[in-house]
Amino acid sequence: MKIKEIINSFETFAPLALQEEYDNSGLQLGNLENKITGILISLDINSEIVEEAINNNCNLIIAHHPLIFNKLKKITGANDVEKSIILAIKNDISIYCTHTNFDKVNQGVSYKICEKIGLKNLKILLPEKNILEKIIVFVPQSHSDIVRKAMFEAGAGHIGNYDNCSYNLEGQGSFRANNDSKPFVGEIGKTHFEEETRIETVYPKYIRNKILQAIFKNHPYEEVAYDIYKLENLFENVGLGMIGELENEISETEFLQLLKEKFNTKAIKHSDFLNKKIKKVAVCGGSGAFLINTAKAHEADVFVSGDIKYHDYFLAEKQILIADIGHFESEQFTKEIFYDIIMKKNPNFAVRFSEKNVNPIKTF
Repeated sequence: MKIKEIINSFETFAPLALQEEYDNSGLQLGNLENKITGILISLDINSEIVEEAINNNCNLIIAHHPLIFNKLKKITGANDVEKSIILAIKNDISIYCTHTNFDKVNQGVSYKICEKIGLKNLKILLPEKNILEKIIVFVPQSHSDIVRKAMFEAGAGHIGNYDNCSYNLEGQGSFRANNDSKPFVGEIGKTHFEEETRIETVYPKYIRNKILQAIFKNHPYEEVAYDIYKLENLFENVGLGMIGELENEISETEFLQLLKEKFNTKAIKHSDFLNKKIKKVAVCGGSGAFLINTAKAHEADVFVSGDIKYHDYFLAEKQILIADIGHFESEQFTKEIFYDIIMKKNPNFAVRFSEKNVNPIKTF
């Protein structure tokens, strides 16, 4: 199996187009055409991780946090990032990272936190804006089912928990073919009226080319009439953070104890107790303080994340419990998602979880 085949599975799950502008997800080192001898999965990458890959005959490392994140002007081995790059290149190790795009997908980092806590009725906490488009295409009725199906198979028509969503209207289209044309129906030089179906459906803009290719491949007309509109609707399937509910409400101390056990953390920083039961829980993997007010707006009882700063705790304002379980701790189970993506299509493949503790923060 080639590296590009594994990467295709990852980018189908979490398209690179979803990553934040500051991010650097994707293949950072290596050749897409190389055959895979083994895969090592980790949250972060350092020279110890690269050594571990070499020692276990793994020529592909898949990690959540990018190795190459800040600008590189030279590679001399002056720091561990540069040492890791040199070591990987010398040993033909490919490195693939999937970061903020993995944070945003519906079953990504925050979903895994919810799964570990045992939350139900999950929704994206902050759905993505300015990502949806609507396409309207006019198709002869004889081919409307074929074109519509092709659009759905390309990824169009998803609204919340529903797929294959479209609006269809029957009517007449008119056109006149000139001498350079090869019309599917009608005669050259004569105005023709054809019974057509107007098909409307939505899709995330990063798959626009796939939708258009599906239309052009299956539409019988030489010239396809279509319109594309940008939508202001929120895309409920993509965004940051998640919110859900515990099956049974529990006390604040019971909830914090649950977090300690599930995420194997020695200490949890938190805001003032409100002496109320915990039922609705908002979470965000990594650094999620920017979502505190969003969690409050959703009337969550608690917000769980990492990297909460001193002044962020004042945002609780006796309305919500804020719990910081740590950046590493909140994202550590991302490796399980990586593993499931690989195993889904390659159940007998050689995949290893890194045994190195990459968490740079220690507790005394």
